[in-house]
Amino acid sequence: MLSSLLNWRLSIFFVAALSITAQTGKSVFIITDAEGVDGVCRQEQTNPENQEMRQLLTGEINAAVDGFFKGGASEVLVWDGHDGGRTLSALTIDPRAKLIIGNVGPTMTFDRHYSAIAFVGQHARANTLGGVMAHSYSSLGIQTILMNGKPVGEIETRTALAGWFGIPVIFLSGDEAAARDLHAIVPNAQTAVVKEGLANYTCISLTAKAAQALIRETAQRAMNKIADVHPYKVDGPVTFQVEYTSRNALTIKARASSGADVIDARTVRYHGKDFMEAWKSVPGISN
Repeated sequence: MLSSLLNWRLSIFFVAALSITAQTGKSVFIITDAEGVDGVCRQEQTNPENQEMRQLLTGEINAAVDGFFKGGASEVLVWDGHDGGRTLSALTIDPRAKLIIGNVGPTMTFDRHYSAIAFVGQHARANTLGGVMAHSYSSLGIQTILMNGKPVGEIETRTALAGWFGIPVIFLSGDEAAARDLHAIVPNAQTAVVKEGLANYTCISLTAKAAQALIRETAQRAMNKIADVHPYKVDGPVTFQVEYTSRNALTIKARASSGADVIDARTVRYHGKDFMEAWKSVPGISN
């Protein structure tokens, strides 16, 4: 009888422990890119088939994954976010992580309610002085993007998307200009600056080993300080104004069917009652 009672209590304790672990588990979603990686300063290096870039990016990702797990993460997912998800390989990513390949849609799976979002290899928004290959979503197709009248790029819009779901962005690795872009909206985010941009295609870069060590340490610190970072929320009606490049000037069909305000031959303004409605209305960047 005593033995049965003891076993029952142990079972209850074990189930409770599992429940607590599940409730306190911390998942991190990593968004990857190439222009912000150490040692990458020329356009041809960003080709997904460039083996040096792939090796450098994978090294940075694995360093971040290691840092997040050391800081207490229970799960790390890595989205191959550069050039259509053709850059990373399941053969070389840290085996503790999970790799997401393909179009993740307008919500970027943030509706799975991760504990935190992180950027690895991130660049600054278009027209940023000192930004290495700075652009907003497409260097060939888009000139600039304004959100409520202010210039934005991947950092600002994806951080706002995370904020819509109540998720904080806690970490970024990339060039100095990208770190400034994130700190302007999330001051407490941890950033690992792996290079300084002198011009669009000129930079002073850390070595791969030094960059990875910095990223690992910063990612671990970001997990330890996750409670200090608040989600970035954009409230009220939202507009996105997209200025396309000359080669992507609006066609007659696009001007007639955009469902938004056509400002000029290359510019369209999209409206929404809130961030999500406006975000989903912008073709090409939200889906």
